[in-house]
Amino acid sequence: MNNKKNAYILRILPGGVDKVPEALESNQIIIGWSEAFGLIDENLTWEPFRKIISDRYYSKETNMRKAGSASGHMWRFIKEMKIDDLVVIPYGASFYVARIVSDVLRIESMVSDDSAYRRDVEWLNGKKPIKRSIARAAFISRMKTLGTTASASDLVEEIEECVQIADQKLKPSFNIDLHQKLVKETLHELRNGRIDSFGFEHLIKTLMLQLGAIEAYVVPRSKDVGADIIARFLVAGSFQQTVAIQAKHWQAKPPVGKDVVKQLITGIEAEVEPVTFGMVITTGEIDDEAAILAEEYFSEKGIKIELVDGEQFAKLIVEHGVVKS
Repeated sequence: MNNKKNAYILRILPGGVDKVPEALESNQIIIGWSEAFGLIDENLTWEPFRKIISDRYYSKETNMRKAGSASGHMWRFIKEMKIDDLVVIPYGASFYVARIVSDVLRIESMVSDDSAYRRDVEWLNGKKPIKRSIARAAFISRMKTLGTTASASDLVEEIEECVQIADQKLKPSFNIDLHQKLVKETLHELRNGRIDSFGFEHLIKTLMLQLGAIEAYVVPRSKDVGADIIARFLVAGSFQQTVAIQAKHWQAKPPVGKDVVKQLITGIEAEVEPVTFGMVITTGEIDDEAAILAEEYFSEKGIKIELVDGEQFAKLIVEHGVVKS
């Protein structure tokens, strides 16, 4: 029997409607696709499970990509989540953490509100939000998932640490204090130190190599059509993933907007070699319109664009280091 605790990211936005306040009030987590009936059947396997969702929501699609994505989120919520697992709910600059205390529920009266599928939870940290700023870079990145759900089981310790710090059950240690101070000073140097836009691009290239890229290079200005850096990663020793990166060496204000995401999309679509992932990395901040456009592109093309602001980039440098390439 597997007693390992797992963790998940869940965006509570069924039908694009913010249901987080309702989730907190009802002590439940919520997901959409409520008009897909019969999904709780314990004997239901993947193919018929996906067919129910496809027939109800995506019957006019020419392929199964959207149906498969939606089914994957629902399968995770209904079939994979278990009692005692942790669920992280991103919410603006903060997040909530809950522990699942029930099997999946279906409340028929909530179908018209697209919130019929639920699970009872115990909200941790006294039901209070936790600031994202205390999380480490990998956890912050996972909370930026553009889909409804994502696995975060590899981050259970980091999630529990954040809860303990926020709940003052864990006093910040020397390592935590030092980490936070280094991040703050690194961000200050990124914005005010002796680095220009060219240096920033090369810094990103070096960090990509530190993160495991088998190749990374800065695109010459004469060939730059939207991607400033290209990095290639090898997954499982066989599958190459190509990442296109747009770099913006900015101050905090004004924030990076949707035009920068548009530039990156142009670069992604102009690459001869298929791009599997996109990133916008800035020393500044990122506004909501940029995030919305990135999400729309993911929904339409299936290519995720991760938006990395100055604080997250500083954390990546502190946690992974940079060496001269």
